[in-house]
Amino acid sequence: MSWDAREHKVSTVMHVRCPDRLPDEAYRQVLEQLAELSPVVQALPPSAALVELKGALRYHGADARRLGEVLRVRTLSRLGIDVRVGIGPSITVAATASGQVASPGGVLAVDPAHVAEWLGALPVEALHGIGPRQAKALRDYGIHHVGLLAAVPPATVQRLLGGRYGRLAVERARGIDPRPVVPRALPASASVSCAFPRHTLDGAEVRAALLDLVVQLGHLLRRRGQAARALTLTLRFAGGPLWEKTRRLPEASAHEEDLRVMAYRLIDAAGLQRGRLTGLVLKAEDLADADQIAQQISLDRAREARLVAEEVSDRIRDKFGPGVIGPAAALRHQIPPR
Repeated sequence: MSWDAREHKVSTVMHVRCPDRLPDEAYRQVLEQLAELSPVVQALPPSAALVELKGALRYHGADARRLGEVLRVRTLSRLGIDVRVGIGPSITVAATASGQVASPGGVLAVDPAHVAEWLGALPVEALHGIGPRQAKALRDYGIHHVGLLAAVPPATVQRLLGGRYGRLAVERARGIDPRPVVPRALPASASVSCAFPRHTLDGAEVRAALLDLVVQLGHLLRRRGQAARALTLTLRFAGGPLWEKTRRLPEASAHEEDLRVMAYRLIDAAGLQRGRLTGLVLKAEDLADADQIAQQISLDRAREARLVAEEVSDRIRDKFGPGVIGPAAALRHQIPPR
């Protein structure tokens, strides 16, 4: 049997979980160890990564489990960091496997021939991509294990979790996940800013400008395929002083609704009274690949409708330009000052 034929019958995707709250420099060093195994490494900040091992298996003359064990020995001996390694035929299976490895570390490889059997015995919340709210919705319906989720008609799960998320949940419960590992080093942050043509004290004008920044930032993050775990707001005052504050979002997001709520909390925390503002800067911090963030479904039909409208707005902006949809400044008369 040729090597290419054998490749289709072995697991080649590795998902690596580092300890929580790992310092940035230590995380970078772990990524360097991964790059010694394979050139195809996808960073998943702040503490995880994906590795595609197809070419590496032939180069090192070893199977995937052996490479996972080599990685763990290297990170322990060179960095003093233990890692949890999951190996599978797809991103979902590999990430689910790494989540089943007990701390502080270990290696779990799932053979492609046994994926359905292995996934089927797991509780639904163990499937990568299923968050607590989704798991609760499934359990309330009587779906407690991944095997049962795979057996339920997709239309039923779509009614429980929403159209797109329900379809993805069923596909991944069945071991279907065609996403490739894409080499990527994500930017650590993304920011947008605005300057006022004159010093302003107008609360409605400031909030309209902040809403504009939220729309710009959300669109930027979604185009990059990223989600923010924290927001930083910087206020620039006449004469040079700055005010800056950072807050973490309850859940990583790139949706305007979530970013707007946090941005308004930040500006409320500034306690503006008579300060003369000259500009605003809104920065998304601690970015992660949006595909690797578990989607927390609210089961709120109004929110789901707003997210659909957001997708349509993105397509319109991408096709006709960012200014084709009216700026938030046009809505300032609708935004009451706080």
